[in-house]
Amino acid sequence: MHLSIPSPDISSIQLGNFTIHFYAICILVGIVAAAFLTNARLTKRGAEPGIVLDIILWAVPLGIIGARIFHVLTHPDDYFYPGADLMRVFYIWEGGIAIFGALLGGAIGAWIGCRLTGIRFWTFADAVAPGLLLAQAFGRFGNWFNQELFGTPTTLPWGLEIDESNAAWPLGLPAGTLFHPTFLYEVIWNLAGVAVLLLLERMLKLQWGKVLGLYLIWYGAGRIVWESIRIDPSEVFLGLRVNVWAALLAVIVGIVLLVVQRRRHPGVEPGPYVAGRGWEGAPAGVESSRTDSDYVDLGEPEQTVPASVEAATTSEIGSKS
Repeated sequence: MHLSIPSPDISSIQLGNFTIHFYAICILVGIVAAAFLTNARLTKRGAEPGIVLDIILWAVPLGIIGARIFHVLTHPDDYFYPGADLMRVFYIWEGGIAIFGALLGGAIGAWIGCRLTGIRFWTFADAVAPGLLLAQAFGRFGNWFNQELFGTPTTLPWGLEIDESNAAWPLGLPAGTLFHPTFLYEVIWNLAGVAVLLLLERMLKLQWGKVLGLYLIWYGAGRIVWESIRIDPSEVFLGLRVNVWAALLAVIVGIVLLVVQRRRHPGVEPGPYVAGRGWEGAPAGVESSRTDSDYVDLGEPEQTVPASVEAATTSEIGSKS
């Protein structure tokens, strides 16, 4: 019985003078899904509904820029060679973005957005972490439409069919060879990660960036495996692909984040906003029974009365009585 996974025959459609790439649609759907999930999670914590839009207006553009920069830097031979058109560095519509660059650029954008809106950065980071996995799951379907980033040959029944005319088809392989559907592996891994993060967050009452730490560990661990069986060209450093090193770094950063934040912030977040910021319609006590006064002394400084003044006052009161 033939159970292999066929690849789509088309990866884009033409609408007049515009070309709509399915890969771009997959990414956009992922962004929208992540925005809805993040908004729901932020609102539950007491943030103003829809404020996530003010943050992603910074996070998404800078994430795309970071994704492109990371890709170009890790694939220099594709862009920098004698006679190369250096303007192609900016031709993002031709393909070529990297998720680790998107995370770095997106983090910078999110930090800027949080500063402007008054949302605590770690609150937003935890709220968006499951959404990142959800967005990445949708985005990987774009690789399926493009017939790219597939794995090594396999005889498993769920092997992926790839056109022999594909530029990434390994030389010497016979017609009908099937490949590991790494896009599908990552889709399943990411969706499972959404459930795991939400479950552990509820069970362990995770806040202060700890959910983001778990995200980095989960996603990085999966990418280490998928990168090890992908056959697309990539720069190799000290025997490992650059993306493997990036995935290892993500795991390490996630572990460090969990340890450091656990020591620095053992208590409950006072709320989604930094001190002095908020919104008028905020419900009381959402997701926390504490306020900033539990962590910072917001009261008036204690007034110390000099001993001489106190004695004079006491004497005066005594003489009047």
